[in-house]
Amino acid sequence: MKLSVIIPTYNPCISRLRQTVQGLQLQSLPPDEWELIIVDNNSSNDFMRQLELDWHPSAKIVCEPKQGLTYARLKGFREAAAGIIVMVDDDNVLNSNYLETVLSILHAHPKIAAIGGKTVPVFETPPPAWLYEFYGSLALRDLGGVPVISRWQNIYPYGAPIGAGMGLRRKAMASYMQKIASGRGSVSDRRGDSLSSGGDNDMVIEILKSGWQVGYFPELELQHIIPPQRMTVKYLARLLHNTNRSWVGLLEAHRINPWSRITKTGALIRKAKAWVTYSAWKSAPGYIRWRGACGTFDGLSSMPRK
Repeated sequence: MKLSVIIPTYNPCISRLRQTVQGLQLQSLPPDEWELIIVDNNSSNDFMRQLELDWHPSAKIVCEPKQGLTYARLKGFREAAAGIIVMVDDDNVLNSNYLETVLSILHAHPKIAAIGGKTVPVFETPPPAWLYEFYGSLALRDLGGVPVISRWQNIYPYGAPIGAGMGLRRKAMASYMQKIASGRGSVSDRRGDSLSSGGDNDMVIEILKSGWQVGYFPELELQHIIPPQRMTVKYLARLLHNTNRSWVGLLEAHRINPWSRITKTGALIRKAKAWVTYSAWKSAPGYIRWRGACGTFDGLSSMPRK
């Protein structure tokens, strides 16, 4: 088995998950050379009965009762038989050569342990004109046509891969898996319907600290399906708030946080100033930016005293 594909999911939209599976069915890498593992993280919508997997000789659905994306991914890692893993979200559609390209890149770069590439949007309804500013928060990115390879330099690297479509060497995950299994992992990630994040970044940092490199390779490309509810002001404001707060916690946990702790009162004062700075009452982007700033201030005010 050359490669294991892991799809963690929680109450997935069945039509999007089917598109994800159809993208895997079209892969140029023969299905007898890779396995498909879908990790059900306490779903209640009985999606398993609506999914057709008979086309794949090594497909299985496993359950992870402990709620959270991190635990669902770890379940997949433990179940995986291959030395190379590709993480796929339940709303991703990989280009048909994706799995073969992951194997090719990692074979050509033995010091690299985590890779990703371009993530392009597929909007189910026309997006608002201002949405482009928030593509990064929606896990959409295009860093251009030149590969970016990074090693650990006590900062989070620009070209680090994101969770969607990340290709990994299993052996490079040892310190991360041990940390989570021992309960030392303090970085919050998505649980149920929460929008906290940081698990992908935590994984990347642990890989880098273990002496490996990570990389962006533009020949890796996938589509990310964006439904209309993820383009609303309410959703994006909550997303930016939660992800920015999580980002502060991640940097603090790895001792690379460039900011100082602030008090709860200081956070309130900064929020009031940011309301004016971003003219949050005037436009949707202004309000979303303000909520993102509030997430950062809440993260800084929640830092432990030193």
